[in-house]
Amino acid sequence: MVPPSQPSPPHRLQLDGPIPTFSLRITDLSHPGIKLFLDNIDPIRVMHDAVVAVFRWLYVTTDKAPKHVRTIELVLRPMDGVAYTTGSEHAKEIHFSCQHIVNCADRCADEIRGVLVHEVVHCFQYNGRGTCPGGLIEGIADWVRLRAGLVPPHWSPGGTRWDAGYHVTAYFLEWLTDRYGEGTIPELNELMKDAPYDELVFKTVTGRKVDKLWRLYKEHLDGGGGGDGSEVSQGQDS
Repeated sequence: MVPPSQPSPPHRLQLDGPIPTFSLRITDLSHPGIKLFLDNIDPIRVMHDAVVAVFRWLYVTTDKAPKHVRTIELVLRPMDGVAYTTGSEHAKEIHFSCQHIVNCADRCADEIRGVLVHEVVHCFQYNGRGTCPGGLIEGIADWVRLRAGLVPPHWSPGGTRWDAGYHVTAYFLEWLTDRYGEGTIPELNELMKDAPYDELVFKTVTGRKVDKLWRLYKEHLDGGGGGDGSEVSQGQDS
């Protein structure tokens, strides 16, 4: 299974509602990662495109997307790791490692775009009122990145647990999308809007428990096809 080969550029989607106000904070102008960022990225455009990608893939129509996020500040600073998102309900901050940009210098534009799509997902996704497992939270964020066509070269399907997170879970969610339809992950996300997380959301959406889905996915990767599809219409678990 491969990600969509020809994704439509996210900026072509027209936004019907308000888009957050973006700001940029740089803590060390002398860092070589800052020069790479400014030479390769239009900050307003990249943040706008990230928001549109999230609205397109996770909410399908912009009228369904949350409207509570008023500002997103991108903070470029020297730090360990890659990036993280913090802030309040209305004001979000995305902290991005300057050194990570340097580490990916040969493909920094695509990496910056991909990381920012991932982090902007965290600004808008539902999380079962804070009870959703971290692996699913991160997997949904990487699934949107995958859907946006911003897959880094080291990603590949596989893994040992569906909730391992990041690209492992993202490819599993992409398989669910292929199998059950384009609205599968948006519906999964919507079910975590007002209620605590329950693993049975997978059965609500697909008719299968998540452990069974993972076994079918692994069979698919191993060349077994993951079943003939008859159970999709039956909505039964076994």
